[in-house]
Amino acid sequence: MGLERELRQKAAGLRTLTTVGFASALFMAISEAAFGDSRIAAQVVSGLGFIGGGLIFVRRDAVRGLTTAAVVWLTAAIGMAAGAGLWMFAVVAVAAHFLVSYGFTPLARRLSGRVERVHSLVLTYRDGEGVLRRALAECTQRGFTVRDLATTAEDLGGMTAPGARQATVRISVEGAGSATELAAGLSDLDGVLAITAGASDEQAD
Repeated sequence: MGLERELRQKAAGLRTLTTVGFASALFMAISEAAFGDSRIAAQVVSGLGFIGGGLIFVRRDAVRGLTTAAVVWLTAAIGMAAGAGLWMFAVVAVAAHFLVSYGFTPLARRLSGRVERVHSLVLTYRDGEGVLRRALAECTQRGFTVRDLATTAEDLGGMTAPGARQATVRISVEGAGSATELAAGLSDLDGVLAITAGASDEQAD
């Protein structure tokens, strides 16, 4: 499981998950041998909340690290099962993890292609040349619906003719198309200076 996260270049990789699994198994073995109840096991579950919380963060309105935090939680559960001598449960849980990781990913991608998502585009362009109008038309032509936009304007500061201004607009669009392809199409418009794109409601690993 750690190797799988390592190959995907996620925050919690081979060393982290190996340590979590080993520590959980050790705590569970101590709990069984010394106390015969689940007091230490309960503390392991509580302690994992701090690790999981450190892996989850928000960037550009997108929640990231949820899957990695869930894998850490699962690794601890597998380690606890192994520490309690429930090897069959541990093996089945590992197999189920790989089934979900590799079997569900293509299915999720296929389904997400049919779902309309909300994307956020930040467009910087030369003001007063009709660029925004052409950009909105490009969004509509590609099957997106414009939900919201907000603009600001400032001087170009010698980049073009004196008195020229640039504007920055944040556009929220909804559609099933690719935000990357939309951004590429908008960047080809005359007068566009810069553009960035992202998903405003998409959760990432």
